[in-house]
Amino acid sequence: MSANFPPGFLWGAATAAYQVEGAAQEDGRTDSIWDVFSRTPGRVLDGDTGDIAADHYHRRAADVALMAELGLGAYRFSVSWPRVQPTGRGPASQRGLDFYRRLVDDLLGHGIRPLLTLYHWDLPQELETAGGWPARETAHRFADYAYLVGEALGDRVGMWCTLNEPWCSAFLGYGSGVHAPGRTDPADALRAAHHLNLAHGLGARALRSVLPAGAQLTVALNTAAVRARTPSLQDLDAQRRIDALSTRIFTEPMLNGTYPADLLADTARITDWSFVRDGDPDIVKHPLDALGINYYAPTVVSAGTDNGPSRADGHGGGEHSAWPGADRHVTFHRPPGSRTAMDWSVDATGLHDLLMRFTRERPGLPLLVTENGAAYDDKPDAEGAVHDPERIAYLRAHLEAVLRAVADGADVRGYFVWSLLDNFEWAYGYSKRFGVVYVDYATQARTPKSSARWYAEVVRSGRLG
Repeated sequence: MSANFPPGFLWGAATAAYQVEGAAQEDGRTDSIWDVFSRTPGRVLDGDTGDIAADHYHRRAADVALMAELGLGAYRFSVSWPRVQPTGRGPASQRGLDFYRRLVDDLLGHGIRPLLTLYHWDLPQELETAGGWPARETAHRFADYAYLVGEALGDRVGMWCTLNEPWCSAFLGYGSGVHAPGRTDPADALRAAHHLNLAHGLGARALRSVLPAGAQLTVALNTAAVRARTPSLQDLDAQRRIDALSTRIFTEPMLNGTYPADLLADTARITDWSFVRDGDPDIVKHPLDALGINYYAPTVVSAGTDNGPSRADGHGGGEHSAWPGADRHVTFHRPPGSRTAMDWSVDATGLHDLLMRFTRERPGLPLLVTENGAAYDDKPDAEGAVHDPERIAYLRAHLEAVLRAVADGADVRGYFVWSLLDNFEWAYGYSKRFGVVYVDYATQARTPKSSARWYAEVVRSGRLG
């Protein structure tokens, strides 16, 4: 297997607006669901909020200069919806758009390609009050928002991502409630999943109507590498159920224009899916220029029991209410081997499996690894340096998996490490560090970790040494 990545391979890093920007109440920005959720006692560890985060809003220029120092070819960032459209309706806020105009100009000035994600979980609170993602109207509001951002930045941004990890938005936000807005209704979670799919399709059409012909569209899905604990028929059925709920609920309508029949049957006691209207599948299915895959760890399942809901354990698990239709049918298991600070297993073979799966299922559709990385308990040493050999090992293993997939015929066009900066890690607050750059939250000083220097060398050479 060659250690060289394909010519033109896109090397990047990724962040999300609420996790890094801060400036939560500046320049007309209003509350998102994450502002309200994080300020609610008991929702986020230690009562942390994203009010300041990594202060990227004020440190934009220096952060872009740091990206250039690391040799990044691309930066995947998200736009804060309530910064650009404070009520989720009506005209855009020019003050909000100006931040992203400056960011894009800085990136282009350093030869870094922007990949703009429209939605990374920060729904304007006003839209949540009106019903949130379980309400069909939210999908139409998203299309209007997509048009506004596309109109403002389409002349300079050539790569666009509609949604980031809609599974989390739907099932952690409306099923288990461990993410904003913290609701716990399995039927609402399924409605939200469909309306996120609809938003993707409507938003993609809105973008196509305003972007130049050469603009590229993608979506970033945290598709699961689901494995049965044993080859028994019962465990294989558990694998099928979780694959339907984690992956095919999004890929089938987005890529094929239909929902899986087994998903509909599994969830029939929860909803009749009457919220899927005639014509919706044709809207959701919109040609993509690439499929974005976010990967962190595999999911191992076995058959559940009739003695009560089985507890989920490990990455992708959480409360069983995050998996409507899987209770009493599925048990989640801790995969063996080393683990990250998130208690997620380290197993790069799952990334190879996913890349090959979509190579088989969607031949001709390019792939992007839009997120991959790990949290570890990083601390500066006496000289202020931050050494993170575990993260280097994690990244090396996963980049080797990408190379194996390329050698096996996968058309992988790029890789984005998660994350550029240490940041607000959702319900974990500031307790988990995913960045290749260390952030001292007291001073906001940035220190590239040894993994950042290692990654910069891989980017420079285009190969794994």
